[in-house]
Amino acid sequence: MNKTLNNKWTKALGLLACAVAVLAFATAVAQTPKPKHINRAIELLEQDQPIYYTGSHSGTEGTYEQGKKDAQTFADYISYDMEHAPFDVKGLADYMRGLVAGGPTKSGHRTPAVIVNVPVNGTDEASVRANAWMFNQVLATGVHGVLLTHADTPGAVRAFVEAIRFPVHKQGVDQGINEGRRGAHGTPTAAKIWGVTDQEYVDKADAWPLNPNGELLLGLKLEDKYALANAEENLKVPGIAFAEWGPGDMSLSLGAKGGVKDPLMVAARAKVLAACKANHKFFLNTMTTTDVIDMIKEGVRIGPASPQAAEIGRKYTKRQMPW
Repeated sequence: MNKTLNNKWTKALGLLACAVAVLAFATAVAQTPKPKHINRAIELLEQDQPIYYTGSHSGTEGTYEQGKKDAQTFADYISYDMEHAPFDVKGLADYMRGLVAGGPTKSGHRTPAVIVNVPVNGTDEASVRANAWMFNQVLATGVHGVLLTHADTPGAVRAFVEAIRFPVHKQGVDQGINEGRRGAHGTPTAAKIWGVTDQEYVDKADAWPLNPNGELLLGLKLEDKYALANAEENLKVPGIAFAEWGPGDMSLSLGAKGGVKDPLMVAARAKVLAACKANHKFFLNTMTTTDVIDMIKEGVRIGPASPQAAEIGRKYTKRQMPW
């Protein structure tokens, strides 16, 4: 009799344990964030939430192990430098694979967004078209955006946008840009990083917000006197999402020795910010613990920030967490 009773209790406890496990799994699934975009930065900007990035100019990012580590970054995206660091596409590809291995992120995204500074200076249209192969190779690794450095002329900016886009996407064509020139053969490797089919990648790998369903952020570095003179026209080009004023290079170009408070620098920043606002582009500027709230009030929506500065900004804008 006791043996029979023990067997019943064992079965009951086993069923209870299974029920608890199923409930825990269901709760975890219900609580797992469901991303609306592959690119978390876009998801946040759609909500008018400022985004905070991390990155460096050291050139040390390009390893698989570093990618695994960075997958759980505090930041909303990772700025990956190939402008002043080596143009190492294999290293970037390894890094992207590491991000996948270290994911998903706390927000439920497969990887953090990665935006690359590509060493193509936008001095003129011919220069950008001649070096468009760099965009092709970088995009094939599965990154989520590209910055054009020294974006000096509208022709260079148009060539940049066209180089990034597949020709099947028509938003903005005949409104300042021609059809895209990007080829198909980098699609399979990028699609694997995004966790989508090749066709889904082609559908999604386009410039946002020009294409509301796009997952790529295209930005401009208006960081010298030539870009400054054309800031308004450069930012009218369809397909650009954001711009920065690059104070380091801007000071060299203007010969301003008084830092960011130099009158020439103050005027330069104000001009780029005004051009961004007039053309409905997001403005990028450094944010610190002491000025992040003022920056947000001014209209800054993108910037490098420490974990502490990002936390202050997120609390101010009532960001729903996790990230």
